[in-house]
Amino acid sequence: MSGMLIAFEGLDQSGKETQARLLAERLVAGGQRVQVVSFPDYATAIGSELYRALHGEREYGADVIQLLMIANRYEWKPAIVAALDRDEIVLADRYLASSVAYGESQGLDPAWMLDAQKYLPVPALTLMIDIAPDTAVARKRVDRDRFEQDLAMLERVRRSYRRQAAGPGWQFIDGERPIAEVAADVASVVARALARR
Repeated sequence: MSGMLIAFEGLDQSGKETQARLLAERLVAGGQRVQVVSFPDYATAIGSELYRALHGEREYGADVIQLLMIANRYEWKPAIVAALDRDEIVLADRYLASSVAYGESQGLDPAWMLDAQKYLPVPALTLMIDIAPDTAVARKRVDRDRFEQDLAMLERVRRSYRRQAAGPGWQFIDGERPIAEVAADVASVVARALARR
């Protein structure tokens, strides 16, 4: 594969979707071919089941929820691999680390969740956009799913993301700042990563 996979991670309302969109616009303006994917993708068969589970219509344990999340990414694997083979840049709004962070926050083994995803393409770069759980709540006060409603769990998710972000291939970005400042940091980090390709 000759393209590049870049993942955006962090709590809900951290700005992942916005920053992925802004980066895509910048890259396309610079002549790059870009594909943006977002997980979970509720439009797929597995994604629709996930939606029901996250909105109180199903009662699954944490392990089943994360296996569905992972399976949802495998549904997208052929399209991601094809885009990378075409030398495109794939931007993922949530990816491998999300299952580790949310699963670990509920007592699941991080190594098990990574192992379940070992046949998915690995990001060349993961951008963690960090915000406090209180900020996430302030940015979205209504229509929050079961994960978004549990502040104690969100704090554990944040700790897992921070632990993961200490590893190679990660970049920590302060998401509490204005959108333009975050976007400038994202653009700078990605430009350096592309230059190293």
